[in-house]
Amino acid sequence: MRIVLLGPPGAGKGTQAKRIAAKLGVPHLSTGDMLREAVAQGTELGIQAAPYMKSGKLVPDALVQQLVVERVGRPDCRHGCLLDGFPRTAPQAKMLDELLAERGLALDIAVDIKVDEQELFKRLAGRGRDDDDSAVIHQRLEQYYRLTRPLTAYYQASGILREVDGHGSPDDVFGRIMGAALEAAVATGNERVQSLGFGVQ
Repeated sequence: MRIVLLGPPGAGKGTQAKRIAAKLGVPHLSTGDMLREAVAQGTELGIQAAPYMKSGKLVPDALVQQLVVERVGRPDCRHGCLLDGFPRTAPQAKMLDELLAERGLALDIAVDIKVDEQELFKRLAGRGRDDDDSAVIHQRLEQYYRLTRPLTAYYQASGILREVDGHGSPDDVFGRIMGAALEAAVATGNERVQSLGFGVQ
């Protein structure tokens, strides 16, 4: 199963991503980790990305997308993967779909973890980090919603978006995400995922 995990800062994506990937037995693909690995290994994409990363600039979308598709095509992703941190915009999502299609692959589900803004502020402010003051939190959330509203609309139109309530305990949220994944597995006939059993652990 190939999953894209969406959600605003403070929604708990990092916690959930590790659990989902472990439960499904698929790699957790973080674009930041993939870029650092490509640079360390001296791959062609890593060599192209290195100057941007060294100077602190954003790596161009085209390079990131190629990196993601190359990584998704590796043997350990044969049964799927979980994408965390990419795509971030509708154009990125469209290009990712096109590049995956060229390899005969497709996403199965995009999970959007929904948490109300008041709760997000509470969670982020409670972490005590320098970048978690009220003004910065507001700016981060505004940017997220501005960029991702079109992204969620794109996946909604594709029929693979599942919105999951992100309130409650991590176990509660995990159970809801697994329920959405099972629903997608049934819809796509993914017998491997259906056979896993999704009791909360």
